[in-house]
Amino acid sequence: MLNNIGLPGILLIAVVVLVLFGRGKISSLMGEVGKGITSFKKGIKEGSEEIEQDASEMAKDVTPETDSEKDKV
Repeated sequence: MLNNIGLPGILLIAVVVLVLFGRGKISSLMGEVGKGITSFKKGIKEGSEEIEQDASEMAKDVTPETDSEKDKV
């Protein structure tokens, strides 16, 4: 159904939305959408950094002990 809209249909929908809501309302709405997308990307980045940090802290040190380290313990 949406495959048959085409360019004239999209333009008509855009004009109707512009008339109904006005230019100011639409621009403020798009600004809020942009802020939301930026916040979402920031959250994803922080979450992945946190996961990487936790994984590096949990990594087990598998280097063999030397004789001098055995004497310290």
